[in-house]
Amino acid sequence: MSEAYIIDACRTPRGIGKQGKGSLAHLHPQHLGSAVLKALQERNGFDTADVDDVVWGTSSQVMEQSGDIGRMSALDAGYDMKASGVTLDRFCGSGITSANIAAASVKAGLEDLVVSGGTEMMSLPKKGMLPMGAGNAHLEEIHPQSHQGVCADAIATLEGIDRETLDALAVETQNRAEAAIKEGRFDKSLVPVFNLDGTLALDREEFPRPGTTMESLATLAPSFPMVADYRHSDDAKTFRELINQKFPDLGIQHVHHAGNSSGVVDGSAAILWASEDYTKAHGLTARARIVAMANMGDDPTLMLNAPVPAARKVLEKAGMTVDDIDIFEINEAFAIVSEKFQRDLDLDRGKVNVNGGAMALGHPIGATGAILINTALDELERQDKQVGLITMCAGGGMAPAIIIERV
Repeated sequence: MSEAYIIDACRTPRGIGKQGKGSLAHLHPQHLGSAVLKALQERNGFDTADVDDVVWGTSSQVMEQSGDIGRMSALDAGYDMKASGVTLDRFCGSGITSANIAAASVKAGLEDLVVSGGTEMMSLPKKGMLPMGAGNAHLEEIHPQSHQGVCADAIATLEGIDRETLDALAVETQNRAEAAIKEGRFDKSLVPVFNLDGTLALDREEFPRPGTTMESLATLAPSFPMVADYRHSDDAKTFRELINQKFPDLGIQHVHHAGNSSGVVDGSAAILWASEDYTKAHGLTARARIVAMANMGDDPTLMLNAPVPAARKVLEKAGMTVDDIDIFEINEAFAIVSEKFQRDLDLDRGKVNVNGGAMALGHPIGATGAILINTALDELERQDKQVGLITMCAGGGMAPAIIIERV
């Protein structure tokens, strides 16, 4: 069985995901995908006709993000028409899943050169809110699924974790992101995005709020009380009632707000995978290899708790323990996800999200997993360490995970 090597990885800056405010919001999402695919080729000089597949993650596959954005972005980037493409959806976990599928096909010896990645433009107009089951009454009776923000508040309530603890984590992630940006820790992977006329659209992270304090966060109102009581039709249950259908005695305490939840942003990222034979034959330099991958499902009603069992599963597959991992990247969809992950696995917090996370930098849903793998690899190289574990919660109560090792 071949090794699956990471040759390179790159990403766009994350732009504020609001029309009229974000520096990327006026662009077509295929243009963002094109930016990182083009950068990968220019940085590594491979023949795009050799690309067996482009495996792309995009969660909201509607309107401009529909129509197999992986294939279309490759064509937009000038890739040879022989380079096929596919687009997948595991909600927030799409970017890790795209990497796992790409790596698996290379490791199995079925393909030699594959690009994985993802794109999400959260600035695109949205149409209303449906429960995760999309209004399927039968599924709702079996597995009621609420809004993720309401789920985050429900988990914090069940765990007895208060707002002050979550706010402290949010302040820490802002401080870490600020230090990472000032020290240029993202520079190796960050590629600028240009407008079609050649002018610069964005070359820096746009979302972080340096100088965030406990006092400034204390002024923010909880984000999800009104969401919890929203119903998408007259005969539908509210998001709160969907939680209480399974946890009838739970009085949800609303502790998440804009400052301790992931940022709404636009962004894209890509990873180049190659087999041993292709790497040697074309004079490429491998930066890392895949050690193990895993997928895990958990309670879809609470929805956000799968990263811990996913991490345990991928560690078992790799024959490792948490002590073998030098860098952890856990997506900060909400502060409770990262806090519970670190508590349940009893982690050294100095190894987790060392350059900040989505509360500071934003969460472009389908792209985030690829960004986290990218960030983990860069940090392993910066610290001259070896092994990274990356995971994240996903809609429907799921989590993909991957362990990479520098070579």
